[in-house]
Order: sequence, then C-alpha cells, then structure tokens
Amino acid sequence: MNKFNERNIRAYDKKADNYDNTQDGKFTEKFKSLLLNNIAIQEGDSVLDVGCGNGTLLSRMAKIKTIQGFGTDISPQMIKNAASRYPELKFVVSNCEKIPFDDDSIDIITVCAAYHHFPNVNAFAVEAKRLLRKGGSLYIAEVYMPHALRQVANIFLPFSKEGDVKFFSPKEIERTFSNVGFSLVNTVMSGHIQINHFQLN
Repeated sequence: MNKFNERNIRAYDKKADNYDNTQDGKFTEKFKSLLLNNIAIQEGDSVLDVGCGNGTLLSRMAKIKTIQGFGTDISPQMIKNAASRYPELKFVVSNCEKIPFDDDSIDIITVCAAYHHFPNVNAFAVEAKRLLRKGGSLYIAEVYMPHALRQVANIFLPFSKEGDVKFFSPKEIERTFSNVGFSLVNTVMSGHIQINHFQLN
C-alpha cells in the first residue's frame, strides 16, 4: 500500500470517533459550507463524495434534494461511523484511484478538503472520468495558498503523519482534469479555500 494511504488510515481511524470536534473537523467545516453554497444538485442525482469522512457533507447534500448518495473514504473507521450515522446513504471503504462503482453511473462527484491527500491526482482524474456520466459535474473544494507559501509548504508536507501529499494551485488542478476531458466551469475563491467546478465533456 502507498505510504500516504497508510498514514491517512492510521491518522483518520484514530480521530474518526470524535472527528467533528477535532481541529481537522472544525477546519473543514468552512469548506463544506462554501461547497454547499456553490453546488448545483437536481432531484434524483447520483452523488459521490470521495474522501467523505464521517458522512456529514453527503448528508447535508441529501437535505438539499432527494439524491442517491454514495461516500468513499480510505479510513475504515470513518466509513463505519458514516454508515451508522446515515443508514439511508451508501458508504464504502476505498482509495481514490479504484472506486467500486460502475462506469457512467454518477452525476456529481465532490472532494472536500481531501484532494491534497491523494497520492496520484492524475489517476483520480481518470477514475472520475470513468464514473461520471457525460455532462456530469466534479467539485473540488481544496486548500488555497499563495504561490510562495505553497512552495514552502510543499517541501515539508510529504513528511506529515496525516498523509498529506501536496497543495495545488487552481491552474494545476485545472490542468490535471482538462488533460482527461473535463472543462472548467468556474473557480470560487474565499480566503484559504478554492472551489473548482468541472464538467465532463
């Protein structure tokens, strides 16, 4: 198993039972709120939240519209808790590169404050393309840092025990997904948060 995935599992299994009250849980709350303010969901959409944690974001999306809700996370304890809290939604233990759902089966994919944990963002882009129906949407809510700060942070980030890999600029994220057939719809910036909305051509 990839060393970053191993670190992710150890770190998030440990904090899963009290996640909402942890520093991480409180930090990601703003990401969830901003994403919910910018996402477009239709009745009956199939929505997949990759890196879903304890299922909070997916459950909030299910309150906006009636959806078929699916969540994946690499942490077994996070998925156990999510399934217990929200039995009406489906949660599966999975990494971001091999997600156990059918081709062309998802209308919306979300990634909320988890993209910088992905060991291979190019592999995830290919997997997102496989899963999404044509015209489907991908929303990535991610940490934003100015160039100089990001360059310094990325020197030390791979040594994190939390499984962090790299912080990306909006242009880097756009390039990764445009290379496999996505078009950028828009980018919303708010302080240290960026939300990149893509559509599958």
